Amino acid sequence: MATAAQWIEGARPRTLPNAIAPVLAGTGAAAAIDGAVWWKALLALGVSMALIIGVNYANDYSDGIRGTDDERVGPLRLVGSGLATPASVRAAAVASLTVGAVLGLVLAVLSAWWLVLIGAVCLAGAWFYTGGSKPYGYRGFGEIAVFVFFGLVAVLGTQFVQAGRVDWAGLALAIGVGSFSSAVLVANNLRDIPTDTESGKTTLAVKLGDTRTRTLHIVLLAAPFVVSLVLVLRTPWVLAGLLAAPLALRANAPVRAGKGGLELIPALRDSGLAMLAWSALTALTLGLAP
Repeated sequence: MATAAQWIEGARPRTLPNAIAPVLAGTGAAAAIDGAVWWKALLALGVSMALIIGVNYANDYSDGIRGTDDERVGPLRLVGSGLATPASVRAAAVASLTVGAVLGLVLAVLSAWWLVLIGAVCLAGAWFYTGGSKPYGYRGFGEIAVFVFFGLVAVLGTQFVQAGRVDWAGLALAIGVGSFSSAVLVANNLRDIPTDTESGKTTLAVKLGDTRTRTLHIVLLAAPFVVSLVLVLRTPWVLAGLLAAPLALRANAPVRAGKGGLELIPALRDSGLAMLAWSALTALTLGLAP
């Protein structure tokens, strides 16, 4: 029986920056057009965090019953390690996704009903990433999904529910956050190339191979800083986001050095921290700019 600490570890708290950063960015974008609403931002944060925890438990369940995690190198997986039954992990995933759905429904009622359709697509994307008979995460589409859901949808959705519209600055922020989120997944899948190849999980990293995946990681980490330069058209203060560059360089260091296995875990952590720092700095300076 898994302990409470193991259930928390199974929720993969290191991925929470992927949930927090888009809400920060979207709120900064909303503030820049005089539309920030703090309690709607908190609701959006609740949706984002519930969805990512639900995704993590759903992946744990689906990968676990397929045997993909039997020889896992990275963080604890509840089903793969035998610490929790598949049914209990599936129930945790459903519970988390349900919380996200309820909070999202509240936001839709207060904003626009068509957001319910987007929410339904997000829930389907969360489950079928590794679930179902043909999971798209096993076919190399994981990074695209992360870019869309935790970049474009999360940032622009957060801006829209607060300000009632989106603008080009919000889109730029969404591209930056989506690139960071994809970089986190790329680092994860780079680490798992040997075990994923053996288990038949054809991620983008498996398709690209080790060398090109390492190149992709640094390209994705560089993209948000290009976005910072573009956002200077709105206000030069957004260059504060460049202060996150040392974190991004540190995140890429083990990737550049050719590390593998457990030695790549810092790349996941630091990619997430760089995303959080860049989003916070950019959102704050954009939102407070005259």
